[in-house]
Amino acid sequence: MQKFSSIYSSLFPCRRHNRTGLRISNTSIAATGLLLAVLDSCVWAQESKYFQSAPPDAFLDGSTLAYYGSENEWSRRQFSVEKADKSRKRQGQRQLLGILDGKSAEVVGLSRQRIQADPTDLESHFTLAIAYSQLGEHDQAFEVAKKAIDAGLPIERFLAGPRHLLQPLLETESFQKLLSQQSVPILHGPMLGCVSDHGAKVWVRTAKEETVTVKVYACDPGGVPTDQVVESATAKSDAQVDYTAIVDLSNLQPGTEYAYDVTVGDIAATQGSLPRFHTFPPLGSSVRMQIAFGGGAGYIQEHERMWDTVSAYRPDALFLLGDNVYIDLPEKPRGLHRYTYYRRQSRPEFRRLVSSTPVFSIWDDHDCAMDDVWMGPFVDRPSWKPDMLTVFRENWVNPAYGNSVAPGCWYQLTIGDVDFFFLDTRYYRTNPFGEKPTMLGPIQKAWLLEGLKQSQATFKVLVSSVPWAPGAKPGSHDTWDGFLAEREEIFSAIETQKIDGVLLLSADRHRSDAWKIDRPGGYALYDMMSSKLTNEHTHECFAESIFCYNEACSFGLLSIDTSQADSAATYQVINIDGKVVHTLPLRKNQLSH
Repeated sequence: MQKFSSIYSSLFPCRRHNRTGLRISNTSIAATGLLLAVLDSCVWAQESKYFQSAPPDAFLDGSTLAYYGSENEWSRRQFSVEKADKSRKRQGQRQLLGILDGKSAEVVGLSRQRIQADPTDLESHFTLAIAYSQLGEHDQAFEVAKKAIDAGLPIERFLAGPRHLLQPLLETESFQKLLSQQSVPILHGPMLGCVSDHGAKVWVRTAKEETVTVKVYACDPGGVPTDQVVESATAKSDAQVDYTAIVDLSNLQPGTEYAYDVTVGDIAATQGSLPRFHTFPPLGSSVRMQIAFGGGAGYIQEHERMWDTVSAYRPDALFLLGDNVYIDLPEKPRGLHRYTYYRRQSRPEFRRLVSSTPVFSIWDDHDCAMDDVWMGPFVDRPSWKPDMLTVFRENWVNPAYGNSVAPGCWYQLTIGDVDFFFLDTRYYRTNPFGEKPTMLGPIQKAWLLEGLKQSQATFKVLVSSVPWAPGAKPGSHDTWDGFLAEREEIFSAIETQKIDGVLLLSADRHRSDAWKIDRPGGYALYDMMSSKLTNEHTHECFAESIFCYNEACSFGLLSIDTSQADSAATYQVINIDGKVVHTLPLRKNQLSH
């Protein structure tokens, strides 16, 4: 531990903030002669567990309220020695961040120590290869890279990047020879998205700018692909969007099963059996469907089998509700942001799932900035905020990203006679310690209220990255408890406008819960929450919930059947081993005025 600590402490400075907004740097502490025993760990006495913390540029015009900030320390604490030792998802990130900060020699020592302690630690092999490459030690870099690839690390990891860090290794004769022995037409994907009753989109990432072609084949009544090509479309991957391409398929039939293949240039990229998918039923028609959902998907290698568990249930869609990859670095991207996505996107389990199951995603604090963040009311401030959204957009394929006036991760999805409203609870969130805070911002909130008012769907599902239920995170302003007036405005609109069939989905807390929210002026609302897809960290359960599961990784499965006289919705909690551990059955008549 002491060896790790000595290397870690040299990599990153930390900053402290008290709850009044006073910023105190390590340098000023030393200059004034203050001796703090907690200096290395960035921990200090504070008045309460949750407080205001922000960097200097967040305080405008002398205000003591930061327009952006966090309820936790604003620093690189997520990459501290303590975090990296406790959380395996942080180890590779910390080492890569050290390389980006020009400390490759220190990272060589740290990575080698990690490998010595655990020879199966492929992330440390990866960062060691990058560090050697940056130091000009190309033979050592190739030796480590080859060992990692032979041990099972996908070669795509080295091709995806960060490219500017790995380029010296990739240009070596040894690596080029190794690469010539393998066929790697696409690095990530194919990922299915934007499925509707008439179309779909296919996302891929390539090693260089290439023309990507997707051919769609009809399936026979047994679901077996035929030779009949029903549509073919192309797109070109673009270096300006991290070598991704999105192929738009727009001439498909409702409620129909298809298979597809992907060609990059002249090379067939689809190996083995073709991935299959089905379009949604016609708009407004009754449905029987299953939606897998959850958040809290930090990269833990042995938990990546979760994606195969989800696949086994053959859901009609996968909703990822934030904390999808855990970046926690609110600054202009230099490599760590994309590296964090690449770890997940290179996993064969994830690729198998998303090639056949359409993905609809939103982000949360760990994806867009850092823990418990509010990002403020502006579209383009702080300066890194639009860049964080750009990285998010490069790695998912959603139906929309807000609108031209208020970009973000909010949009509507309709499947048959069910409307889903995906909410961005971070981009326009204001300081919860100020007056009249908002989580959604005025434009998104107006869109939501109008959409609910106009919806004729049997069920209207409000999809939030943070819990709706009071008490899900006691004392915190980070959930909807910190935005009481806005939550009440939404819930009151449901009651005054007699909007039936509202269901609530949420994530954030590292467990799977169901909560009943009794309403004095209308029917009870049910918050179905799941956010421990692959995380190892767990949050405690509370007796006030209907049920709670936090013993292992889990996901939520929402089954909806509107073909019955009294339409049904059922929430199940399913653990990583595929076992159903809790069930909440609901009927439309329970959700009616």
